[in-house]
Amino acid sequence: MTPIFALLLLIILLLLELVYFKIADRFNIIDKPNHRSSHTSVTIRGGGVIFCLAALIYFFSFGFHYPYFILGLLLISLISFLDDIFTLNNKVRISVHLIAVLLMFYQWGLFSLTLYWIPIAIIFVIGTINAYNFMDGINGITGGYSLVAIGTLYYLNEKVVAFTSSDLLITIGLSLLVFNFFNFRKRAKCFAGDVGSVSIAFIIVFFIGQLIIKTQNFNYILLLLFYGLDAASTIFFRAIRKENIFEAHRSHFYQYLANQLKWNHLVVSGLYMSIQLLLNVMLIFLVGNNLWSASLLLIASGVLFLIIRFSVEGRERLLHLNS
Repeated sequence: MTPIFALLLLIILLLLELVYFKIADRFNIIDKPNHRSSHTSVTIRGGGVIFCLAALIYFFSFGFHYPYFILGLLLISLISFLDDIFTLNNKVRISVHLIAVLLMFYQWGLFSLTLYWIPIAIIFVIGTINAYNFMDGINGITGGYSLVAIGTLYYLNEKVVAFTSSDLLITIGLSLLVFNFFNFRKRAKCFAGDVGSVSIAFIIVFFIGQLIIKTQNFNYILLLLFYGLDAASTIFFRAIRKENIFEAHRSHFYQYLANQLKWNHLVVSGLYMSIQLLLNVMLIFLVGNNLWSASLLLIASGVLFLIIRFSVEGRERLLHLNS
């Protein structure tokens, strides 16, 4: 992709986002604060639709590559967008998610492998997408964290091993820049919505899957390690407290920093970006394909994260020892 074309694409994506704002305002597609929200003002919902639109632009502009992935992305984005507006039945939403994931698997060529990999991969991918969605709760965190992931994947594709289209990575990166322009600010113009957080999770998982299949190196799962630590530890603590882990909540560590400690949203988002970037650097330059080093990084990061959570939040809050 030439710099001129990239600039033109950036302008097109910016205009598309602005057009969506007009449509959302016209049809009242907004996010109203409630007791679970980390924001206090009415804001446009679904600004993350730009990620799917960017992928479609790539598909029609660069030779119709990855058709099954694009179809899966379109399905999962559409059902998530409808869920943003109407709140759909969970069975309908999960069914479409499953179809989209199976289309992605077909694009990967996963069905040529031993069949027992399929249910394992389904659980992991759908779990990752939902965890990514739950982590979308404050300004800048989804857009910023995803930009770190896409930037790292672009570096790997260019400097380590070619596993996907650099043009697609650039296109998605540009859509993240546009979204962050409106979201990575003290008073966001828009939120990603389910359509944004689910679609960008789907896209990033697709890239990581391509990378793992190309290199046979499962350590690249750690490119989402910090999100994983927050999501997994939160599920663990909620289960201990006998809470319904599928209900919306404000129990994530980033939510505690933003809501209870009143840290600036952008500071918290920047912290998550910086830590994951550091982990990515360690993964690329120190860990590589060494399974033991990856295990050490995972264990050390997990122990340190739990120590920090207990130090900051306290045992009573995390475990409800007084109940």
